[in-house]
Amino acid sequence: MFKEFKEFAMRGNVVDMAVGIIIGAAFGKIVSSFVNDVLMPPIGMLLGGVDFSELMITLKEGVAIKYGVFINTVLDFIIVAFAIFLVVKGMNKLKRKEVPPPPAAPTTKECPECLSIIPIKAVRCAHCGIQLK
Repeated sequence: MFKEFKEFAMRGNVVDMAVGIIIGAAFGKIVSSFVNDVLMPPIGMLLGGVDFSELMITLKEGVAIKYGVFINTVLDFIIVAFAIFLVVKGMNKLKRKEVPPPPAAPTTKECPECLSIIPIKAVRCAHCGIQLK
């Protein structure tokens, strides 16, 4: 069982996926910091000095609906999704399109008299005997 797990863990796809998850988590922290520390303060200032992280509806002492934090989280998601969209779009643009190989030169032709297929270099048709130009 350990050997089977070791084979599973050492596959290239699993390691690549783990690296992607770790990088994604780190990128998420950067985006959260960007939204909370750079983007939201000016937006809050434009809206009359509102700090979104402190917006909430208090239901009773100790129980509140923190919709300001929810707004920050939604903005995090939108920015992460847009950044991923830009990365994928850039990667697709960098991908080289495969150019199909040119078609091979014909090796046969059709006899104008009997319409048989003959080699392209033939000077006489093997089927009807006509002299070809």
